Order: sequence, then C-alpha cells, then structure tokens
Amino acid sequence: MSLYTITGAQLAFGHVALLDHADFSLETGERVGLIGRNGAGKSSLLKIVADLTKPDDGLITRQQNLTTVYVPQEPEFDPDDTVFDAVAAGLTHARALLDEYDAVANQLADEPEGAQHDALMARMNTLQSSLDAADAWNWSTRVATTLQQIGLNGEARVGSLSGGMQKRVALARALVVQPDVLLLDEPTNHLDFDGIRWLEDLLVSQRAALFFITHDRAFLDRVATRIVELDRGRLLSYPGNFSAYQTRKAQQLEVERVENEKADKLLAQEEVWIRKGVEARRTRSVGRIARLVEMRKQRAERRNVQGNVRLDVGQGEKSGKIVAELTDVTKRYGSRTVIDRFTATVMRGDKIGFVGPNGAGKTTLLKIILGELKPDEGTVRVGTNLQVAYFDQMRAQLDLEKSLADTISPGSEWVEVNGQRKHVMSYLGDFLFAPERARSPVKSLSGGERNRLLLARLFARPANVLVLDEPTNDLDIPTLELLEELLTDYDGTVLLVSHDRAFLDNVATSVIASEGAGKWREYVGGFTDWQVQSERSQQLAQEAQKEASSNAAKDAQKDAGKDTSGKDNSAGRNAQRAARLSFKEQRELEALPEKIAALEAEQKSIGAQLEDGSVFTKDPQEGARLSERYAAIDEELLVALERWDELENRRK
Repeated sequence: MSLYTITGAQLAFGHVALLDHADFSLETGERVGLIGRNGAGKSSLLKIVADLTKPDDGLITRQQNLTTVYVPQEPEFDPDDTVFDAVAAGLTHARALLDEYDAVANQLADEPEGAQHDALMARMNTLQSSLDAADAWNWSTRVATTLQQIGLNGEARVGSLSGGMQKRVALARALVVQPDVLLLDEPTNHLDFDGIRWLEDLLVSQRAALFFITHDRAFLDRVATRIVELDRGRLLSYPGNFSAYQTRKAQQLEVERVENEKADKLLAQEEVWIRKGVEARRTRSVGRIARLVEMRKQRAERRNVQGNVRLDVGQGEKSGKIVAELTDVTKRYGSRTVIDRFTATVMRGDKIGFVGPNGAGKTTLLKIILGELKPDEGTVRVGTNLQVAYFDQMRAQLDLEKSLADTISPGSEWVEVNGQRKHVMSYLGDFLFAPERARSPVKSLSGGERNRLLLARLFARPANVLVLDEPTNDLDIPTLELLEELLTDYDGTVLLVSHDRAFLDNVATSVIASEGAGKWREYVGGFTDWQVQSERSQQLAQEAQKEASSNAAKDAQKDAGKDTSGKDNSAGRNAQRAARLSFKEQRELEALPEKIAALEAEQKSIGAQLEDGSVFTKDPQEGARLSERYAAIDEELLVALERWDELENRRK
C-alpha cells in the first residue's frame, strides 16, 4: 500500500492550472525527485504533501499515523538558539507530551482517591501510550545521537553558522523526528561539494521515503530512484534516475509531437470540409460535425510544451590574448592566508571553474584576476581591452523596486544584442517573461525568475569576459542546459564559480581548486576530471611517502649489502635496481588487461540494467547500489588504465 496518494488533484493560481487532474503516489523506501520548469508548481505540490496547504480539488489518501517532515528551501531559526535547542525543536510535540505527563504525575501524587484521581490515572495511561509510540522518553539522547551523526556542535549558536551548516541543522531537526516521509525543497542550496556528497550519502542510507525538489542533475542521478516531472499541470512518472529520465522523456516528446501533427492535419481537413459550398452542406453528417466541434475543443485545451529561454550573449570586441597573468600571488585577511603564492595564466577563450569549500576564497581570487582587488604579495598583469559582465550570486545588481523593462534597458524601449536592435518586450519574451509582466517590479519575481532576469541583463551587454558566480541557483534544468550550450559556444573567456557538478563538467575546460591552507592548483578538464586527478595525486603522494620511509629504513640497516648468511648481495640488488620492472610489477602488468576487460564488461551489464529502469521499481535499494557501482567503475577503470600506461612505459 502507498504511503501517500493524490488522485485528480487540481490547483490554480489565476488562470494558470498548476495541477490539472494530477495523480501522484509515494511508496515505502522510494526516493522521488520532483522536477519541472520554474513556476510550474513544484513547491506548491510539496506543501500539499506536507499538509501545509490544500489543493482546490482532488482526493488525498495517507497511511494512518504517517509522520511527514518538510524542510523548506530557506529554513528559519532563532539566531540566539543553540544548535541543540534548534534540533530539539523538531520534537516539540514529544516534549510537550512528556511535560504534560510530569504535570499529571505531580497532580496524581497530591490527589486523593476519587473521580478526579481516576480521571488523572486515565489521562496518564493515555499519555504513556503516546510517549511509547513517539519514543519520547529518551528525546535528549535522540537529539545528541542525531547531532553526532550529522557532525554538529550542539553548543554552537545557530546565528554564528554558515548557510551550509544551517542547512545541516535543518536536516537534523527533520531527521530527529524519525519521519516516514522526508520532504526537501532544494536541499543542496548553500552546500559546497563536500556538503553535497555528505548529504547524498546521508539520504541514500535513510529508511524514510524521500520526496525532494532539486535542479542538481548529479544529485538526482545519485539519490533518486524515480523522477516525477510536473509538466503543464500533469505529473509524469519515470522509473530510475535522471539519466534514465532523459532518455524516456526524449522518446515521449517525439511521440507527442507526431500525435499532435496527425491531429492538426485531420482538424485542418475537417475545417476545409465544413466550409464547402451548398452541395456539400446537403451531405453533411451530424456525427461528423459533432466530431469537428470536439476536435476544436481538444485543440484549444491542448497545453503545448512551454518554450525554452532563447539565450544569445552580446559579443564584445576581442580581448588581448592574455586575460590575466598571476605570479606568486598571496592574499591575507588578518592572520588567515586565503591565497598562498599562486601562479597562473588565464588566456582568451579559457573557461575556468573555481571550486572549493564555502569561504575558501573563490570570489577573492576572481577579483584579483580581474584587477578589482590587489594582492598583498606577488604581481598581477591584467590583459588589454577587457569587457567584463558580472553575474552576482546574491543578485545585488537588481533593484527590487525597478520594473523588469527598466532593469534591462533603463530609459529606453530597445536593447541591442550582437548589433541587432530588439524591443525590450520581445527581449524579455526570449527569457519567458510575458509582456504584461514587463512593468512589474523585480520584487514580485521568484528566485528562479530573478536569476533569469539577471541573465537577460547580463547578456544584453557586450562582453568578452563573463564572470558567473553561482549562476545555476534556482534555474530549472532546461534553462541550465541551454546556458551550458551558450557558454560552450561562447568565444570569450568564462570564469565560473558553481557547485553544480554537471554544469562544471559540461562547461569548464579547466578547474582551479582550493587545496587548503591557501594553496590553489589548476587542473585540466571539468569537475569529474579534477576529482580523479586530485585523488590520483593524493594516492601517488602517499605511495611516494611510504616508499621514501621504506628506503630510509633499508638504508639504516647495519649490514647493508649482506644477506643473513653474511654473503655480499650488493651485485644482485644493483641488478634489481637496474631492472625497469620488479617481478611484482611485471605480474601486475600482465594481469591489468584482464582486469580492465572485466571492469568494462561489468559496467556494460550494469548500464543495461539501469537503462531498463525496472530494477528501481522492483528493488529500489538494488537500483541505488547499481548506480553507485556504475560510477565507482568509472574511477577504477581510469586508475587501472593510468597504471597500465605507467608500467608499459617503464618496460620499454
């Protein structure tokens, strides 16, 4: 039996139907990712499931005593509360029951035998049953255990925490309840890469059913066992993760296009028939006319796929070949070194992603590259003819009181993009803003809409350097994919800060990563390439350290060059040193092709199961395990191929 079911749900704001006779169900152990365009009604649906709002119509069924916890996109706390108190607030009901139990027990001790005594005893028994059911007797231990599980200091003040740590507090407050259903709205907001990986591991290991909204495609691939898309008022279900959804969605849209074309062609033929002359009227069929009326109605009610944002960046004049050259740059804030002797060259056309934990200094490094901030030590040479367009993650460039039209083109009704003059209404339409909204103030827009407006403003100005600080926040997936295509084809330079791993993989040609203690290093490729190279570098460094320690121990031996019998063995050892490969390495080299072939075969087999998608329906845990194994094989293959190449080169 489903934990939660909605049948025939309807919800509308104004004339727009967000839910149009939509059906949805959530099964035990499922992890369902909800996707859809900005403004489609995803958050409204999540609040309906959380019982925070009601649909206009429809039937809702939920299991008896179902515990549901909702974590909003921007959780609110009293900044003066300790983390322990903030998390314990999730158990308010249980603590209230315990307080009442203690009060009744005290009254009972002072109450003589009689009707009032019996009533208090009955209430005490009821409270005891409720406390047992809620496991409320040890609420303090539950809070402490949850804090330990999530890695939080219970004595810290919530107001002193970063946005990412406050997100952890919100999750702890939800998980301490031990819910049957966990509802999350954009759970990756404010989290850095380590935080996102931590959250993925946490959610995959939870027993609660999960229903969440996110635009992070890598997160969907790792966590979701089913994708539900809110599309034109309908809820469409796709078993499997986001990659499986993409394949099925493309097939579905093609089928829908063909069916609509057939229906339109038939309607056009019937419209010609109904307009024929007098002779034709004599032969009209009442049934055929009724069918034509119905076809007209269906065509009018058809909700076509919402158009995509049309992105086109204004190309400025070419910058100099070198955009910026940094030599031994150091930057400190007080006693803390944010950048320590960093050297790099940014060339025209580079697309560089900046990655690192929150507060590592990514924005500081960006400003130094652009010449907006001077280093404490080292030199920065900024290139010539730079036209910089800046996308601010805090949207500080937007005046909330201005209208959309004035934000894009103040004092004029026209914008010029790539030498073409365009009316501001038409340009806003390219970013899915209806003409009637052009005079609305910016403050009336949602987070995703404000990001779209900021992109519209950014791309309306000629630039040869785009600086994008968290551009993916609140953007829906179709807009993200179009932005990726635009940036990939862009001739200028892109400097990008993002926690969207798929976005970095698809856009960045290199990554500048924080390695702690103010150290930064540049890697070729996107996010995945950086991860693999970074892990490989760490592994090689550890192996080199072990080998150095081992050699030092051997050199320290008193009888170097002699075996246990006292014979000189230096000639044999020198011969071994001269050999390109040791016996163990030779055996390893011979075994590697077979190992690589086995890994490729295993990955191909798992890929076929994941593409089929039925495994997620039959056994969600097995589906999740296979998804994790598929990703792990990628890394194992890369390590094995690098090792094979290394040993082969040494053998030659």
